[in-house]
Amino acid sequence: MVNLAPLYPELFLFGWALVVLAADLFSRRRSATLPGYLSLVGLVVTGFLLWPVQDASLWGGMFVSDAFALFFKIIFLGAAFLAIGSSFGLAGRMTHHRGEYFALILFSTVGMMFLASTKELITLYVGLELTTIPLFILAAYTKSSRASTEAGLKYMIIGAASSAVLLYGLSIIYGLTGSTFLQQITINLSIYWLSYGELGPVFSIALMMILAGLAFKLALVPFHMWAPDVYEGAPTPITAFLSVGSKAAGLAALVRIFVGSFIAFATPVMAPRDWGNIMAVLAAVTMIVGNIIAIRQTNIKRMLAYSSIAQAGYILTGVVAASNLGVSAVSFYVFTYLFANMGAFALVAVIADRTGSEQIADLAGFSKSSPVLAALLAVFMLSLAGIPPLAGFLAKYYVFAAAVQAGYTWLVILALLTSVIALYYYANVIRVMYLSADPNPHHIVPSFPAGLVLALAGIGVILFGLIPEPILRMALAAAACFVF
Repeated sequence: MVNLAPLYPELFLFGWALVVLAADLFSRRRSATLPGYLSLVGLVVTGFLLWPVQDASLWGGMFVSDAFALFFKIIFLGAAFLAIGSSFGLAGRMTHHRGEYFALILFSTVGMMFLASTKELITLYVGLELTTIPLFILAAYTKSSRASTEAGLKYMIIGAASSAVLLYGLSIIYGLTGSTFLQQITINLSIYWLSYGELGPVFSIALMMILAGLAFKLALVPFHMWAPDVYEGAPTPITAFLSVGSKAAGLAALVRIFVGSFIAFATPVMAPRDWGNIMAVLAAVTMIVGNIIAIRQTNIKRMLAYSSIAQAGYILTGVVAASNLGVSAVSFYVFTYLFANMGAFALVAVIADRTGSEQIADLAGFSKSSPVLAALLAVFMLSLAGIPPLAGFLAKYYVFAAAVQAGYTWLVILALLTSVIALYYYANVIRVMYLSADPNPHHIVPSFPAGLVLALAGIGVILFGLIPEPILRMALAAAACFVF
């Protein structure tokens, strides 16, 4: 009999999402906060169900429970918790469908968790779709807003196209190897290489299509065209969830496939096409384009969208290393990015709920009217810029160290130069808050859930910058799941 214990967190969270729907329905949708609080409770319980960690494999590798999956599941649950906590203001303005809103976030989180735990291509694709389809709906959830409905439509169309490209690439790999299990794919590709001395152009085409499909999830240039419009038009908590949860899910899939299965084919010695160099070029272009365009943005959500694109380039810098240090550095980076980026978006949601504006210029005088919130926003901006002693600095340091160790010194030099550009637009937000006068500033007091989210994000950014060892140990354990 199959032991389903490793599946308990996913099964529980899926069932709890149905409970949230039922609770909202039977309360006759009178409570604006009940679905939200129930969702938060469900995420906390799911987190407890992840422990203790037991290495297990179900159905030949279709579902695995290992340290890598655990680490990313913690990130997914954290992103969902912070997104839901910052959604209470939005839920209070909804007249109906509050339960569906929170349940869709939980369903998407379940998809992310399945995605991190699979070593089989079909299951990976199903997990990716379960992650993405609820996000299509959530991006367009503010039906009265033309920008929101446009964001959902754009995201759906481009997302469907990217999924088709990814699926075609996966089907080519199946045709070449006769298997959808990543371990068997690696073995069969190695036998093919030893027999014929090359893998041929078809394999290269498959790799490019898979990389293009996953690059959409990570918003890598030139597959980033959807991100600015979707991030700006979607409800701000969903934008935050997209920028962290969806990106982390795409990264988990990328690492599972390329580092977990195609690692032997990452050098010119083993393959006619070096995917490491291709990813390095993608990372370089992404960092340049994302940071340069972010400078010109006046809307803070749009600025953070381009910042998120640039951050994906920094993350990919660690992936190209294809080493133990690289995977652990990338894992640590995404973990710290969770607090800084989710905190920044949560604070933007609080400000927009009170002022109705998302313009950077309207933050003038914010340090005088709401000094604590202004200080928090400054901390988030500085962490995203990589300023010590905040967590963002260590994240960049480890990613850059991994790339240098792997011989990508030129990429690290470029990353350092673009980080200087990033510091300019992050510092501009701080300058407006502290040095620009506003004759009529708004005093903002966040709700309890929003205040909890901001406190957790602020503590995470500072604490893991000063005491990173516990998370680094978990990140190293996650990297140990791969053979280098």
